[in-house]
Amino acid sequence: MGVQSLKSGVAAGILAASLAASGITPAMAATPEDTLVYGTSLAQVISLDPHQGQEVTSLEIMANLYDRLVASDAAGNLTPQLAESWEITEDGITFHLKDAVFNNTGNPVTAEDVVWSIRRVLKLNQAPAAKLGSTGYTAENIDSLTEALDDRTFRIALTGEVAADFLLYRLSEVAASVVERAEVMEHEADGDMGNGWLRTHAAGSGPFDLQRWAPNDIVIMNADEDNWSGAPILKRVVMRHVPESQAERLMLERGDIDIAGALSPKDIAYFSDKDGVDVRGISTGGFYALAMNVTQEPYSNPKVREAIFHAIDYDGIEQAIMGPYGKKRLLPVPMAYEGALPDPDWDYNPEKARALLAEAGYPDGFTTNIKVIAQTPRVELSTAIQAGLADIGIDASITQGSGADIVPDHRARNFELLVPQTGAYMPNPMGAMEQFSNNPDNSPEANNAGNFVWRSGWDIPELTELTARTMKENDPEKRVAMYGEMQQAFIDATPAILPMFERFLPLAISTDVKGYEGHPQQVTRLDKVSKSE
Repeated sequence: MGVQSLKSGVAAGILAASLAASGITPAMAATPEDTLVYGTSLAQVISLDPHQGQEVTSLEIMANLYDRLVASDAAGNLTPQLAESWEITEDGITFHLKDAVFNNTGNPVTAEDVVWSIRRVLKLNQAPAAKLGSTGYTAENIDSLTEALDDRTFRIALTGEVAADFLLYRLSEVAASVVERAEVMEHEADGDMGNGWLRTHAAGSGPFDLQRWAPNDIVIMNADEDNWSGAPILKRVVMRHVPESQAERLMLERGDIDIAGALSPKDIAYFSDKDGVDVRGISTGGFYALAMNVTQEPYSNPKVREAIFHAIDYDGIEQAIMGPYGKKRLLPVPMAYEGALPDPDWDYNPEKARALLAEAGYPDGFTTNIKVIAQTPRVELSTAIQAGLADIGIDASITQGSGADIVPDHRARNFELLVPQTGAYMPNPMGAMEQFSNNPDNSPEANNAGNFVWRSGWDIPELTELTARTMKENDPEKRVAMYGEMQQAFIDATPAILPMFERFLPLAISTDVKGYEGHPQQVTRLDKVSKSE
């Protein structure tokens, strides 16, 4: 057996063993006809509680276990999900619920479950709380702003801090998933509102049920065949942790997986002209970024930050590393979005970078560390940044880890440099940029771990205030002008979180897979996906 065949055989054996352990017996070199097998990195999956987990792969899993009041389609249009309809008034939004039931118990989804779920997001005070917190909702005021008018009618009052359409997009996020109050509270321990249990279980009304999750190994979701919205076409979805690109490529070639979601640019290119495989690039509206912790020297110095901007060879990295994963973009608004400004003059210029370091008091550079989740292309990107920093005298080591290692450090401000990724929660500049422009309380006591800017300790009161005013603006034309102001203010502040590349999700998908529509916010629903016989 040759090396390629041996590696493929090992990969297939791992998959078969995992499936067999769950009572699934696949044929070798072909996934089961009733099962979608998705190879990807599960390194970021640290919780499947929708009011706690918010990393990319977690979102795609939870989007299939839970429903929200509203959803957004791949084009960014808001669509009903649990809500049959809604009415917007000057002071609130009233939702009328469909006749839906929870999967595990068969109990109806009521307005009281919706109320409790929205309140739970804020009172649990995990990272997703920032999704609603930035729009004026708090753990202290949410009880007075949400109510069940009857079993099928839910109302949320507007805070005056956000336009109604922006709030609807917030409610379309996984963070606003509706969970079954009675079931979750049966498992409450020490006042955790069931969080300890819900991290590894599900209590939703989505098209799939969680059968198994083994961290950094496998997630198995079974179709809820009696689901209120109709049975999914396939019987199950299996997500396999295959972070090594070559192994994933071999598995897709053999037919051991149906979708490859963690391939290197080289392996994506390998499939570009292969029969039986469709290569797609899904825009996310988000970015691969470089976060700098300005609570620590020397990153509190704007000249040091600007020096680092000029130490990165964006064009070379795009060509050699990013490929289908990213396009150079130094502002946190995709160029395709209305109101996007051109990139600032932060291009690769090592000589200028060294001069800025000298002006900042570091003529001989300094020593630092880059933390990164061990995932393509972030590891390769970190290595390229390391080389650029070395060229201007900054000696950077790299610490790799799983999401369980790196994400808590990011949220706790326990890093010097870190390479995160973002996504947009709605298809406009605010949906992409707010994560980079809003930090209402930078104090350590705020402990606002869900706020992207707070994690870097970057205090931006003027930009935060401008973001807040833009969030309230109902006139679309005025918003566009304000988006421009936000971007210019971001440039002027010498950001502590540098967007480097607009992020795309490249997928290699077997042509046997039908109906897979990738979603920009990584909340692809899989109930309409089928496979050729």
